[in-house]
Amino acid sequence: MTAYVRLLSLICFALSLLSVSPARAEGGWPRHLTSVKGEIVLKQQPERIVSTSVTLTGSLLAIDAPVIASGATMPGHRIADGQGFFRQWGKVAVAKGVKRLYSGEPNLEAIAAENPDLIIVSATGNDSALPFYDRLAALAPTLVVNYDDKSWQEVERVLAQATGKEAEAQKSIQSYAQREKEVKARLRLPPQPVSALVYNPHAHLVNLWTPESAQGKLLESLGFTLAKPSAIVLQASQRLKRRDIIPVAGENLVTGLTGNSIMMFAADDNKALLAEPLLATSPAIKAKQVYTLGEDSFRLDYYSASNVLTRLEQLFSAK
Repeated sequence: MTAYVRLLSLICFALSLLSVSPARAEGGWPRHLTSVKGEIVLKQQPERIVSTSVTLTGSLLAIDAPVIASGATMPGHRIADGQGFFRQWGKVAVAKGVKRLYSGEPNLEAIAAENPDLIIVSATGNDSALPFYDRLAALAPTLVVNYDDKSWQEVERVLAQATGKEAEAQKSIQSYAQREKEVKARLRLPPQPVSALVYNPHAHLVNLWTPESAQGKLLESLGFTLAKPSAIVLQASQRLKRRDIIPVAGENLVTGLTGNSIMMFAADDNKALLAEPLLATSPAIKAKQVYTLGEDSFRLDYYSASNVLTRLEQLFSAK
């Protein structure tokens, strides 16, 4: 073989590699995604996304993903608007024409009627459609996202990879980071450590946010220290499959809420917790160091996390 022929062969080989490489290049399509249900392949960038998780819909909206329809929670609930969308992004959903499909158990016929090219499912929480995964996956590629061990920023990055919206996710994350830096510099924190929680007064039940939760991560990034519940409470929580919350009830309340201050998520009023008889000896209750962070802080996304920053700034800005 002459040198010319060898050179020509090498050029042809290089061109053959270039002809297939764009499909596998970073940022290109198809994309291979891994979730708790295994690998899924997206042949092209999604254009019709259906979210079965009202929690994840907010993050899809924040990165400008083409979410056309979503499951919802109970309409008119204290954390939801008239459609059952979370209040922090309900108006954004309306402006973008997101359709409310159902409340509660997934309506497979309604989902199929939207002709989705990607379906989003949460792995945990009351809005999880995981038991319907096989039937959903028969309709369209279905991505399961676990949000109980991630910050809202990490959730955005997962969804951005699936939707090709990496630049939009980075923009919202950087925007929040700049605001967080400014707010953190002005904060004078209440007595540490803090117990961060959601309180159900009717059941005398508290769900403590763990360091793995989005709420715990947000507080720690601002300099807060999360209080550790007693060993008994921690041991009891090990039976729970979720990593973001520790349920505490009854006689365990006082040993579960060990913080010198309490940060109440999903709440605008602290009166019921201050009056909880099972917490009468709690350090934070006795000192009335109990602060509410707004009803829209139940599930964190770009919108609600930004609202929490505003609330913390109002509560703890150094004068």
